[in-house]
Amino acid sequence: MIHINEKTYTTQDGKTVIVLTPTSRLDITTAWQFRLKLQECISKLSRHVVVNLGQVNFIDSSGLTSLVAGMRDADKVKGSFRICNVHPEAKLVFEVTMMDTVFEIFETEEEALEGGPRSIAS
Repeated sequence: MIHINEKTYTTQDGKTVIVLTPTSRLDITTAWQFRLKLQECISKLSRHVVVNLGQVNFIDSSGLTSLVAGMRDADKVKGSFRICNVHPEAKLVFEVTMMDTVFEIFETEEEALEGGPRSIAS
């Protein structure tokens, strides 16, 4: 069982952003629950989501897959999907899999909420 804290923010430009903070591990036993939560938030609450990974000290491939799926869901509805505050032990997984180049990753929740879109060099 995974515990996910959920907060709603309104940014300065009036967007509603859902901040999800899962706690413990994002692995094969919890990733599906997290995936369902992401789907529900994006379809019912807001197409803008920030995932705060400060409480997640372990991510495996199924955890990454749930994040990718959430990002795709947000993209489909022209939303945004940002990750912030990645736990040092989980950061390695993002770097090794090159997922740190796929996701918009911010240091802090505040930056993720107010930060502009990450520029993609063409």
